[in-house]
Amino acid sequence: MFGLRGELKIAPSRIGEDALAAGLELRATLRDGTSRAVRIRALRRHQGRPLISFDGVDDADAAQALVGASLGIARAAVELDADEYFDDDLVGCALVDGGGDVLAEVVAVEHYPTQDVLAVVLRRGSGRAIVPLVRAFVKSVDVRARRIVVELPPGLLDGDAEEA
Repeated sequence: MFGLRGELKIAPSRIGEDALAAGLELRATLRDGTSRAVRIRALRRHQGRPLISFDGVDDADAAQALVGASLGIARAAVELDADEYFDDDLVGCALVDGGGDVLAEVVAVEHYPTQDVLAVVLRRGSGRAIVPLVRAFVKSVDVRARRIVVELPPGLLDGDAEEA
């Protein structure tokens, strides 16, 4: 929270500040697990940090309810390229080889500075592994069928798996 006018300091994540603009509706997931829609009234910077104000949040008491909230952009407000996906759409997908054999299940998408990776639980055994989310390995993604077809180098899922 910042000041008495209901402004909040934000820490932009992967979407970055560029995706945020006045009038954009966001979903705020509050500390108690509930969520509500909030609309950006204004954005500004103060000492290098972004400050945001929302419609209807006009004082410190109203802003306090949003402290610690996680903000997400509504799917309808985001245009994805053909090879882009929401993390939630990939979680739960089966990782399959070119022959259709199920290798693993995606349990999370992790974002690193150099690349994104799929965290998977292996079908054989109880190990876990990560698969770089790059075109060299990921051949196709079908979120409707809940399948990600991969072509992986030998040993990526066998020798490098961590024990659960």
